[in-house]
Amino acid sequence: MQHGKYRFIVGFLAVPLAIYAVFVISPFVQAIYYSFTDWTGLSSDFKVVGFDNYRKMFEDDVFWKSVGHNVLLLLVLPLVTLGLGLFFAFMLNVGGRRRKNAAVAGVRGSGLYKVVYFFPQVLSIAIVALLFQFAYNPNSGALNSFLKAIGLDSVQPDWLGDPQLALWCVMAVMVWSNVGFYVVLFSAGMSSIPRDFYEAALLDGANRVQTFFRITLPLLWDTVQTGWVYMGIMALDGFAVVQIMTVGPGGPDYSTEVLAYFLYTKAFRDGQAGYATTLGVALLIVTMIFAGVVMKLGRRERLEF
Repeated sequence: MQHGKYRFIVGFLAVPLAIYAVFVISPFVQAIYYSFTDWTGLSSDFKVVGFDNYRKMFEDDVFWKSVGHNVLLLLVLPLVTLGLGLFFAFMLNVGGRRRKNAAVAGVRGSGLYKVVYFFPQVLSIAIVALLFQFAYNPNSGALNSFLKAIGLDSVQPDWLGDPQLALWCVMAVMVWSNVGFYVVLFSAGMSSIPRDFYEAALLDGANRVQTFFRITLPLLWDTVQTGWVYMGIMALDGFAVVQIMTVGPGGPDYSTEVLAYFLYTKAFRDGQAGYATTLGVALLIVTMIFAGVVMKLGRRERLEF
């Protein structure tokens, strides 16, 4: 059984690893190399400038603004999105009233609610961003029209035109467009948890909140942790929503500038591809640090049932 084992393993791994090295590792290595050059992205002529791009990055006020916005997204977006996803999924699966022959049940019409929650996933993020851009229009948008209809004519925010509100408007769209996916994901995980656990807890006097924190969340922790990493990576991106929705884009006054869009403008608008790859390296490092911190802090003993 041991004869030729390593040749067999290498035979299966060689091609996938070669493809991964060419199409994944190689672009990363090239990006790191170009980050030390003054390449414009339009010409094959460039020279190595050492750490000048990194020095310029650390002295760039717009870079630090974009990093601050990404950090805010990183703190708020996963917490709100996953929190809402867990809450709605819990209500759809075990948060309803008791029924005949079932001590634990979801709310009535839970199947329909899952379809409604998942609907934003069917739409392209570009369509979602455009729809909300029209809704946020201060003159003819749905939000200000609603405020006017209920007699709040004096309250007419500029929404995306207000530097204090613009980033929060973008975050609301990102939450709305993603929470449905996690509702369905967490619902699938909760449906596999034996109902006996909930019934035994309820018989012992536990309420819904206690069953959520003592049964549901521990048994779904691996799924929640993975979702946190995915949402964190999305928070570190945010390019499409900022590009389509915001004034500028990235404005007003860089109030919605994120690192991915800043990288894009430097590469394709300003012709500073070398500096853009430096920003890309910084984004890679931040993403890896975030993923490592989440996996480290979220590590706990695996619970099985």
